Amino acid sequence: MSGDPVMVLRAGPSAMRHIERHGVSVADVACIPAAAGGPKGLALIPFDQLLYREWLQHSTAPIELVGASVGAWRMAALARPDASKALADVRDTYVRDQDYRVRPTPDDVAAACRRIACAARGPSPLELRPGVTLSVVTSRARGPLHGRSSRAAFGRAVLSNALSRDRLAGYLERVVFSAGTPGIFAAPYDAFGLRLVPLDPANAEDALLASGTIPLLCSPVRDVAGAPPGDYWDGALVDYHLLLPYERVTRREPRPRLVLYPHFNDYVTPGWLDKHLPWRRAPRGHPWLDDVLLVAPSPAFLARLPNGKLPDRQDFYRYGQDHAARIRAWERAIAECGRFAEAVMAWLARPDPGLLRPI
Repeated sequence: MSGDPVMVLRAGPSAMRHIERHGVSVADVACIPAAAGGPKGLALIPFDQLLYREWLQHSTAPIELVGASVGAWRMAALARPDASKALADVRDTYVRDQDYRVRPTPDDVAAACRRIACAARGPSPLELRPGVTLSVVTSRARGPLHGRSSRAAFGRAVLSNALSRDRLAGYLERVVFSAGTPGIFAAPYDAFGLRLVPLDPANAEDALLASGTIPLLCSPVRDVAGAPPGDYWDGALVDYHLLLPYERVTRREPRPRLVLYPHFNDYVTPGWLDKHLPWRRAPRGHPWLDDVLLVAPSPAFLARLPNGKLPDRQDFYRYGQDHAARIRAWERAIAECGRFAEAVMAWLARPDPGLLRPI
């Protein structure tokens, strides 16, 4: 690879050994996680589309797709039989259908996010390819947040999280909507607990909307069908970059498998509120990442994108009412990320373990 690298490759110890001995094939991939992150997640859609066309489209190997927020929308689209079109619909709806007035209300934002969720779901009922399990992560308000959505209520949750993630669990419960046979979410594994709810035609739209419902910017989704009553918020509040017990799906018989994690960062931050806490922002060497191969755009690649970065939520303020300029910048950045997608797929076809760094 000539010039500045396009991508960063990180792997856990077991994933490194696997790649050194066996390379990587579609049959090796047990799970694909998709992080929350707002518009940054759009940069990974070209990779999702290329991965589908070259690997997943004709694969019969079982695979678990897990997502929160924009990641849930990506994975719902990737799970469908028409994944290429579905991903394009999510991209176009997200980029072009958020021309808010100067100060959109939470209901305005919720309406726009519902349109994106509908694009991800596609025609009802949600149809998945054979062998695919889809898990959509949401956060259900409880304790001091039950029935409350004020700045003061969420401010107390932020302070509690700064003390410990376990304290945040007093405010939020993990509720996962799944279609297929979930392995990662077979049982609870931390203080946030686990409510596993079947993802079906009655709740798919609301579950996908709830997964991307940002507090204070968006109205909550209330009383999702088939799930415990209450207010549902962004899955990122509990699981931002999806630091999950992946060994539950990678260590099954008859052979070990891998997690392929396309990401916009080269680190995994547990919760959305942790991104401002340096001691939690980028944990290294976590045992749950042992079987993970993470691929991300390199800093050099990002520097060549419009504004020297991936699209992000601040662009709504940067461009204001000049929606056409924002759309041009975002579409150019997404198109440029096609080079990242091609570089990753080329490496997967002939992996060079010498490019791997510890995760």
